[in-house]
Amino acid sequence: MSLTSPSAGTQHTFQGLRAEDTPPMSDTGCSAPNDVFGAADRAGDYVEEDAALIAPIQPRLRPETTGSTTERPAQIALPLTTDALKTSPGSGASASTMAAASDLASTSVLFASPTGLAVASHSTTPGKATAGFRGALARLGLPVGPGAAELGERRSKELRTTHETTVRQATWTRAVSVLVNNPKGGTGKTPTALLLGGVLAAIRGGSVAILEVSDDPGALNFRAEGNPLLGLGELVRDVDHVQTAGRLAGYTAPQTSFASVVGSTGRRDRLTGESVVAVSNVIDDFYSIRVMDSGNVPTSSAFRGAVSVSDVLVIPVMNAGDSVLEAIQLLEELRAEGGPSAELANRAIAIRLTDGRPENNAVRQEVERLLSQAGVSALHEIPYDSHIAERGQLTLSRLNPATRDAFVAAAASVVRSLQTAVSAAPTQNRKA
Repeated sequence: MSLTSPSAGTQHTFQGLRAEDTPPMSDTGCSAPNDVFGAADRAGDYVEEDAALIAPIQPRLRPETTGSTTERPAQIALPLTTDALKTSPGSGASASTMAAASDLASTSVLFASPTGLAVASHSTTPGKATAGFRGALARLGLPVGPGAAELGERRSKELRTTHETTVRQATWTRAVSVLVNNPKGGTGKTPTALLLGGVLAAIRGGSVAILEVSDDPGALNFRAEGNPLLGLGELVRDVDHVQTAGRLAGYTAPQTSFASVVGSTGRRDRLTGESVVAVSNVIDDFYSIRVMDSGNVPTSSAFRGAVSVSDVLVIPVMNAGDSVLEAIQLLEELRAEGGPSAELANRAIAIRLTDGRPENNAVRQEVERLLSQAGVSALHEIPYDSHIAERGQLTLSRLNPATRDAFVAAAASVVRSLQTAVSAAPTQNRKA
């Protein structure tokens, strides 16, 4: 198929490109934290400038609350990145943004704005070296500053701390929910739901439920830790009798991340939209965040029920044409419905995973262009991680540091979008 960019007026062809159909290239997803993060160094004499530039108006996201960091689309190669503040198309809303500066490419891969990139100004004095030979010289009293590796590690820690603070300190006036979906199978929906929910729970100290909402039993229980006796099928059966946290806990698989997983422990009846809503309402009485791992049929009753009780849409993609084109079709269908479904599409966040197969740079760039053109608010890059690629049970602590940092950055974007959703409808009642 061919897609035309309305802004450029030129035709870009994207005909079912897949990573395996293209010549191999060097690994692009495995960057160490000190290679991908950059921010101010709080280790010594931290100075934050008062002046923050005003962000150009973009569609689809609202201004963030005071004190939170924001991101805006930026090209991978740009030295400084922030999150986009967008509103729904045609709303005409304006916003200012303030974000942590980064002088290296972040694991949050964002899209470029045609009107330019606005960033906050953070200046620091590097202080003395503390590591390696330079640190030894500094301890002898010599005025030796940190080397590039130490500066990179400091900046990585600074940015990670900023994202963790965003996740930890966010509050809402009701329970909130995240729907993870891409109609294309094999794009990493289940790992994304487990690890994104795990990061949210680990940073916030729990109160996160990860729920399977696929029509038929999926892989959520298999990829999660533990072997629970009861699960989603039994919870659907008993949902009218679950009135305490202790009773609800019996249908979950507690994770070392402090998240609670509700998956299928065996065969069960096909899930309906009514069951999704009923189970979600019970979970929302006892958990503050619900992350939903969905199936591959966006027209099914279960998926429609999940959409009706969702605040933010997270779309996992691979560097392959089919996964991106089906995601774009989903966004178009949600926007065509209007109302809350359209708002869900307008707040969509994409997470790109790497499974280790050879990748083509032209495909990567086309994926970014298509997602940007489709109005996705942010794209987060997850580097290759052998623990995810093993396709077994996932444990948050076994991820590579760069992978954890990437999911933390994605979680911060999700939290900001959740704040947007609650601000738009603070008294929304989703009870059946």
